[in-house]
Amino acid sequence: MTPPTPGATVVAGPTARAGYGGPLAEDCGRLAHDLAAGLRQWGGGDVVVTALGVRDELGVAGGEDPAGAEVGVHRYGHHLLVGPFAPDGTAGCPRCLARRWQGVRSRALREALETGAGTRPAGQRAGDPAFGVDAVAALIAAHRERPGGDGRLPYAFLVDAETLRVTRFGFVPDAECPRCGVRPADTAEAARITFAAAPKPAPDVFRARPADDYDIPFEAFVNPAAGMLGPSVVPDLISASTSSTVGSFLLRSGDYLRECFWGGHTPRYRSSERVGLLEGLERFAGMRARGKRTSVFASYDELVAVEAVLDPRACGLYSDDFHRAEPGVRPFDPGLPIPWVWGWSLRDQQPLLVPEILAYYHAPGGLEHRFVQESSNGCASGGSLAEAVYYGLMEVVERDAFLLAWYGRAPLPEIDIAGTSSAHTRAMIDRLAMYGYRARFFDTRVSFPIPVVTAVAERVDGGLGRLCFGAGAGLDPEAALAAGLCEIATDAVNLRRRTARDEARLRSLAADFDQVLVLHDHPLLYGLPEMAGYADFLLRADRPRVALADLPATGPGTLPPGDDLGDDVGSCVAAVAKAGFDVVVVDQTMPEQRELGFHTAGVIVPGLLPIDFGWRRQRARHLPRTRTALREAGLHDRDLTADDLNQAPHPFP
Repeated sequence: MTPPTPGATVVAGPTARAGYGGPLAEDCGRLAHDLAAGLRQWGGGDVVVTALGVRDELGVAGGEDPAGAEVGVHRYGHHLLVGPFAPDGTAGCPRCLARRWQGVRSRALREALETGAGTRPAGQRAGDPAFGVDAVAALIAAHRERPGGDGRLPYAFLVDAETLRVTRFGFVPDAECPRCGVRPADTAEAARITFAAAPKPAPDVFRARPADDYDIPFEAFVNPAAGMLGPSVVPDLISASTSSTVGSFLLRSGDYLRECFWGGHTPRYRSSERVGLLEGLERFAGMRARGKRTSVFASYDELVAVEAVLDPRACGLYSDDFHRAEPGVRPFDPGLPIPWVWGWSLRDQQPLLVPEILAYYHAPGGLEHRFVQESSNGCASGGSLAEAVYYGLMEVVERDAFLLAWYGRAPLPEIDIAGTSSAHTRAMIDRLAMYGYRARFFDTRVSFPIPVVTAVAERVDGGLGRLCFGAGAGLDPEAALAAGLCEIATDAVNLRRRTARDEARLRSLAADFDQVLVLHDHPLLYGLPEMAGYADFLLRADRPRVALADLPATGPGTLPPGDDLGDDVGSCVAAVAKAGFDVVVVDQTMPEQRELGFHTAGVIVPGLLPIDFGWRRQRARHLPRTRTALREAGLHDRDLTADDLNQAPHPFP
């Protein structure tokens, strides 16, 4: 037999060809031969057998796949993946299945496969039990006679060759698959954003339909064999205020394999699962350009002479002190080539190029082109593109207003919620009170006639778990308040326990803010009672008060919501543009979302304050808007100086 080529596969048909080399070749070759023999009693057929866990499936080009066969069998130890099959029962794409399988593996295995360390078989080699081979052959034959499927997604079978347990699972084809993925080119023409008619159920309803109404094959997106969004979703049984759920997936950028969490926080676990899955898809879409093939790689200086270009300096850069402390992060250089994507200016109605790292917050390449680390701020999803853009814009406005108020120590009016019409809001406030927290809300409108509400859960006895913050924004003040309330209701009831568990480290952070490095440090820090002094400007008893129902008639006012969401977006864009800012949208929708009737958009408003995590990374502290916006809004009698700014990290979760 000709020595096998490393990384090849085993094909069994009339004859058997071996691959991979060494013991794996023998094992796969024997299994392929035995399966072919077993299938003869069922009418014969070719079988492709490949070993998983021996090469980086995410780095394999499509041309390296074996020749097609009726059935594919992927082997990993005593587990066998049989398939994949298309919805009509014919063969599906094995490359998609292998890529999804690797994506849901453990961190240790992925690191070994993807960083070049390699793997080797562990334990004693054992032949495939005859009953296991017969079971797989019988499964293939049974499927041949009666193929299944829900008519939408491919599926496969997971067979445990030792116990004969068979699990059928659906999986989601990979849009980035080099064999079958079809992604359009990222072009100026394709960047155009237009809104189809988006009539609303009522003026104060901004979602066309709730998450429960989407027909989502949940198990295909979340399963331990090949789940796009991870192996499982689990209920957060510790949460006493909402029926929360949480899941996670791993995503690589350069040398860094990041665990990305997603979840839902609603009164019902089923709804939380659906909301969480849609959030997971949103994060999957917002981290890197999966729905298009990007191609522009040039310097700002090269592009600005020939194209409309978003200058990243308008979005804020890190200070010189940060770059001295972090020499591995290169500062922005307008003469240095970087990747770009196409976006659309809603103000100017024209395409423009956007630095990829401002549009996708976990773009591939590691630190090579990452002069700032963006977050999911402005990344939102919806049942239409108008819905996604609306919620993305609301998030950008909300974070800008929150940071202006925090760093400027703005004397925000407290909202009297006695007149709220929402029974759910009243019940959630009462539930927080049962756990020793008083819910307080503050009118955080600064520059725009868009309601923004800061929500604070204040521990009445002043002990550990002292303060918890959240925020919401939207054309309906009641909905903006409810969004902020949902955040504090979810987090506050667990804050005391989390603070106590991490108290020693948190006290070291409170003594040296330079040690505040990651997202979770910010809200946890305010679980310490001594940090409450930095929020005195907000929580003092002498705050002016305003009724929730009176918000539209006070301060900057509010925009009346209309009957069409596209019109609402247009009104908001006009208000932002009137204040001197553009609204740039990058359509991040993945094919996997589009099939569900779902869209994701990344919204950027250059000049508004960006939210960062880590004390040294705070761009907002160095931007002119931090010093001028409160004076321009009539909330301060002069521009602020550096000494006027809040000297503590923001508490935003």
